[in-house]
Amino acid sequence: MTSLRHNACLDAARESLLDVGWTRTTLTDVARRAGVSRMTIYRTWPDMESLLGDLMTREWGGLLADVDVPGDDVPAPQRIADSVVAVSRALRANDLFRRILDVDPQLLLPYLLQRRGRSQTAILTRLVGQIRAGQAAGTIRSGNPDVLARTTLLAAHGVTFSAATMTGDGVAVADLDAELAGFLARGLTP
Repeated sequence: MTSLRHNACLDAARESLLDVGWTRTTLTDVARRAGVSRMTIYRTWPDMESLLGDLMTREWGGLLADVDVPGDDVPAPQRIADSVVAVSRALRANDLFRRILDVDPQLLLPYLLQRRGRSQTAILTRLVGQIRAGQAAGTIRSGNPDVLARTTLLAAHGVTFSAATMTGDGVAVADLDAELAGFLARGLTP
């Protein structure tokens, strides 16, 4: 499938999810919205789960690429923490992410409880690289970079997915973001 057609199909899936939710979206509906045959869709995506995986990878990968926290080239604890919080904030503001959380939250459970998704792997790859560079420069504490990156991501999951459940009574999402950034920075400081 050409990249243009592939993106048109992912755009159609995104549109359908925003319109009717994922559980009411079918591959046939996506094909119709994209203006392609059902066989074109089935050749690339044998089921809705594989289509959803590609859609989320494209969407979240784009968010990750767009987040850049200013600072020097040497990763420092606060810069890494601010970057993680910025990605969390961008995800929470994303229409697709919001729609999934509001209408079809069960779609995200496998990525929290059973297996790592491609987007999570991309975030981990980026974090491990930043942590290794910071360790080499002496700005990040010693420790297994893979464990530090995974723990950082696990801490961010809670605020990313559940921030709305912890607001109120004088606590705003911005307060949670600030506390997460401080928590992560302290955990990476030598």
